[in-house]
Amino acid sequence: MDRLDSMTLFTRVAETGSFSIAAKEFNTTQPTVSKRIASLERKLDTKLLRRTTRQLKLTDIGRDYYERCVTILREIEEAESAIKKSQSSPTGTIKVSTSVAFGTAHILPKLNEFLDLYPGLNVSLHLTDQQTNLVQEGIDVAIRMGNLEDSDLSAKQIGTSPMTTVASPAHFARYGFPAHPNELSERPCVLYAGRDKPREWRFQEGGNKFHVTTNGRFLTNDASAYRGALLANLGIGVVPLWLVGDLIQKGALLPTLEEFGIEPLPIHAVYPPGKRTPAKTLRFVDFLVKQLNICKAIN
Repeated sequence: MDRLDSMTLFTRVAETGSFSIAAKEFNTTQPTVSKRIASLERKLDTKLLRRTTRQLKLTDIGRDYYERCVTILREIEEAESAIKKSQSSPTGTIKVSTSVAFGTAHILPKLNEFLDLYPGLNVSLHLTDQQTNLVQEGIDVAIRMGNLEDSDLSAKQIGTSPMTTVASPAHFARYGFPAHPNELSERPCVLYAGRDKPREWRFQEGGNKFHVTTNGRFLTNDASAYRGALLANLGIGVVPLWLVGDLIQKGALLPTLEEFGIEPLPIHAVYPPGKRTPAKTLRFVDFLVKQLNICKAIN
C-alpha cells in the first residue's frame, strides 16, 4: 500500500473511530486495517492511535498528523479536480503556427467559433512561411502542408487538399490551353520554392505517374505572392485548391489539364513530443479536423 493510500486509510480510521467501519469502506478486513495502521506507525516511529477495548483515540501527535493528512489529501483532490476540469474545458493560451496564406484563409475565419466553444482559452496565431522550431518558439501546434520530414514531433493528418493546374484567362488567351503536361516544359510557369524540386511537377495518366520539368522565370517562397503571380499573368501554376478555389469560382483563374491527376497535398497538425499532449492542443486539432471536413476546407 503506498503512502497516500495509508494516509487515506488512517484519516478514515481517525474519523470513524473504528477499524471495522474503515475496513468495510475499503473493502478489506479489520485485521488488515489494523496491520496497515501499525505499519504506518512503525514508519513514522510514533503512536498515532490509542487503542482500548471500547474505542480508538488519536494521540496528540496522531491529531497533528491527521490534520496534515487531511490538508494534503484535500490539495491532491483539488489538483486532480482542476486537471480533470482543464481537460474538459481547457484554459490558458494556445500558440498556433501556420503559413500566412492558409492561416488567413482557413484559420482566422474560424477562430471566433473556437473561442466561443472554449471561453477559457486564448489563441496566439503565428503566421510565417518559414519552418519554425516548435520547442524553441514555444509553439503548441503547427499546421504544415505536404509530406512531413522524419522528426521527433508528434503529428496528426487533419485533411488533404486537392491540387489543380491553373492560370489567368489572359495567359490562356496568349498561349492557349495545353493539351498535355509535357507542354509545360515550353510554357512560362510560376514556381514555388517551398517544394523539394520546384521545377519538377508530378502528374498521373491512366494510373501511371510521371513528372515534367517545367519552365519558369518567376520563383517565390510565399504562397500569397504565388497567388498574386498567377493573377499577374506570370504563368501556369500547380497549386493546392484551398489557395485559389475562390479565384476559380470568380473566373479570375481557370483550371486546365484536369484529366491529369495530381496527388493531393496532405495537411498535418504537428506538436512537440511528449507522453501527454495538452488538452488545449487536442481540442484545437479536433476542432480543425471538423472544420476542414465541414467546409471541405481545402477545396
